[in-house]
Amino acid sequence: MPGRIRIGTCSWTDPSLIRAGTFYPTGAQTAEAQLNYYASQFDIVEVDSSYYAMPSRRNATLWAERTPGDFIFDVKAFRLFTGHPTQPQSLPADIRGALPGSLAQKKNLYYRDVPAELQQHLWSRFEDALLPLDSAGKLGVVLLQFPPWFHPGVAQMDHILACREHLARHTVAVEFRNNRWLSEQNRGASLSFLRQHQLPFVCVDEPQGFASSVPPIAEVTADTAIVRFHGRKSEAWETKNASPGDRFDYYYDEEELAPWVDRIRGCAAVASEVHVLFNTNNGDQGVANARLMGRLLD
Repeated sequence: MPGRIRIGTCSWTDPSLIRAGTFYPTGAQTAEAQLNYYASQFDIVEVDSSYYAMPSRRNATLWAERTPGDFIFDVKAFRLFTGHPTQPQSLPADIRGALPGSLAQKKNLYYRDVPAELQQHLWSRFEDALLPLDSAGKLGVVLLQFPPWFHPGVAQMDHILACREHLARHTVAVEFRNNRWLSEQNRGASLSFLRQHQLPFVCVDEPQGFASSVPPIAEVTADTAIVRFHGRKSEAWETKNASPGDRFDYYYDEEELAPWVDRIRGCAAVASEVHVLFNTNNGDQGVANARLMGRLLD
């Protein structure tokens, strides 16, 4: 029997989606009402806010309470964990206060900068925030999205496994933003590594022709398969300081999504679940694209 295909978006609270006025009903003005309505339309969502700031147990508890029993949340890992530059101000106040003075004054921190003891505190706090979703059976995967400068190598693979160890209770999925991982020379080793450690490979649709462009291949490396759609706005893909609303500003058409129908069905023939998520996020693009994919897969 084919695995379940879940379709959703990479946020339900994006301000431009709310301002668009084309998705949420007029009466859905509160956070609770908006999540209630979103969950009546889709059965999965990705929590993107956890990339920018550490999530909280309180919010996770509310999310679990406000959604149906079979609804799930994929949660994006905090950016410090995946090697992205992180402003000290985005850390919890007590962790920030414990930083050595020289680090607290830096514009951006990287994971390697943070003392091991504080790294462990951050991992523990992140894991604790996931507990309400996990306990309710509503936690899908934790997404590790690595930056373009995260190149293939032993040290990088060790870091992926270290992240998985910190989140050992959960399913950890891996998205690469450097195409060398999927080059002809490295593809076999990269996918074998993920399969060996039961780490879902995140398939992507995104602009091609850049160092950060991962090819649109569909591979299943674990029991859950993930497909994320970033749009195809090439002119903004590697533009410095481009906002997410500009970079992922894209409406797909049926012709662009059609090749993914068989790929997604192929993934479902192998995996227990396939998570199909649209990261296009200007106005109602995410929900419009997700609904179109739903019609094509129906």
